Amino acid sequence: MEKNYIKPPVEVRYADELEILKQNDKGKKPENWVLSPKAVRTFILGGKVGEHIISRKFYGNDALVERCIITLAGNRGLMLVGEPGTAKTMLSELLSAACCGVSTNTVQGTAGTTEDMIKYSWNYALLLAKGYSRDALVPSPLLVGMEQGIFTRFEEITRTPAEIQDSLISVMSDQILNIPELEKDGLIFAKSGFNIIGTANTRDKGVNEMSGALKRRFNFETVEPVKDVRLEKEIIIKEAQNLAKSNHIDMPVDVDTAELLAVTYHELREGRDSEGTVIDKPNAVMSTAEAVSVYYHALSHAWYYGDGRIDLNVLTETLLGAVCKENKDDLEKLKSYFRTSVKKKSEKVGGLWKDYFNTEKHLR
Repeated sequence: MEKNYIKPPVEVRYADELEILKQNDKGKKPENWVLSPKAVRTFILGGKVGEHIISRKFYGNDALVERCIITLAGNRGLMLVGEPGTAKTMLSELLSAACCGVSTNTVQGTAGTTEDMIKYSWNYALLLAKGYSRDALVPSPLLVGMEQGIFTRFEEITRTPAEIQDSLISVMSDQILNIPELEKDGLIFAKSGFNIIGTANTRDKGVNEMSGALKRRFNFETVEPVKDVRLEKEIIIKEAQNLAKSNHIDMPVDVDTAELLAVTYHELREGRDSEGTVIDKPNAVMSTAEAVSVYYHALSHAWYYGDGRIDLNVLTETLLGAVCKENKDDLEKLKSYFRTSVKKKSEKVGGLWKDYFNTEKHLR
């Protein structure tokens, strides 16, 4: 049934690889984990298991992935922080699927997140019929994680009101959740394997700053943006291929255009081009995830409207929307980038860069 999902859960998408790792896993496992830390690392970073090749799924700091795994193995909460679009959510999904076999036990933090969305709520029809009882209890992700011994993923935790965030403190300290409405079975003890993986964007800092008490319950790991252009190009190609396959788009990825877009995002993000010229950095998030989105939009346009080849005019128009969606001042910065760095490349390299520079007319 995977083909009917828009975005299959990690444990469904990579079911074959997880089964291969499970069958060949001889490493030491923390209690209630599906795979050993060694096998979890292989699942995320790729490798060879017997005659089987396990694909690499996270591109970045390998040591960071190892630290995350050891943090979770030590029953310590893990907080992934960084710029938007640096694959924090994807890493938390991969960790949850490999360690627990479940990546969908998730709280999505927003300004409207309430305590019952995190812990538990009640089925009011059963509550009226039977009173406060386990039958009437509706577990939320935190309670599900504690009872099943799996991870609870808390996305965008700093978007959540501070008092809601702090409801995690006692649970993480004592590994107990108290349900006062249940007189006999009101104490829920966390089963081995339970843990919390949180994510937070550094751009949200100060929105609902985490309290010092809650911070002390987590090990913090910063997920940095991709620094290598070649690696960014590889990610764009791979993710675009995956998206095209899942949406039945039978069209090859244009490697040269993917490289052009990777260079554009890298230089705008770093504020310096390949020749060392300083560039005004846009306020927008110039993440690899955004680059994938821009490229895939142009690829989809070519598939549905064009002749199967990426139209650079469409690419630039989509780039304009991505860069200038938050701040109109970014338009001038993007124009300046085209009139300096892109122009220099068009004169020096020619070819695709020349065609790219000619799309500058769309930056209006």
